[in-house]
Amino acid sequence: MTAKDGKQSAITESQVIRELAELLNETGLSEIEIEKSGLRVRVARQINVTAGPPMAVEAPAVGSGGQAAANDTAGGDAARHPGAVKSPMVGTAYRAPEPGAPPFVEVGSRVNQGDTLLIIEAMKTMNNIPAPKAGTVAAILFENGQPVEFGEPLIIIE
Repeated sequence: MTAKDGKQSAITESQVIRELAELLNETGLSEIEIEKSGLRVRVARQINVTAGPPMAVEAPAVGSGGQAAANDTAGGDAARHPGAVKSPMVGTAYRAPEPGAPPFVEVGSRVNQGDTLLIIEAMKTMNNIPAPKAGTVAAILFENGQPVEFGEPLIIIE
């Protein structure tokens, strides 16, 4: 009976892991962890972003706001910029409220504190990310639909 219970428990754990892995794929998250009844399960996946961030950082340099973006980051580290708006969560970042709609902001846009800058989708929930201060958008450091990590700089406001 104990062996049967152990096997039954393993099947349940396996099902939980499969469901969490499926949830990771659906939401674009890189990892998820749950704990229930003393059972702790963490599922993580590696995201190959080696080509993603360099493209996202270089893209503003090609546009009209590129010089401001390059000059404003100390040693090229946008996260250290005083006007950096960082991702408050892991998810997928979108520049517009829906496909085909104009983006919330562009490089050079003037924003007020509280204006929506972008949306991050996490666990099928759309989260508006507001401007922490008024200013001008100097750089947009992500591509529409790009997975983002907690603390990752997304926009620079001056």
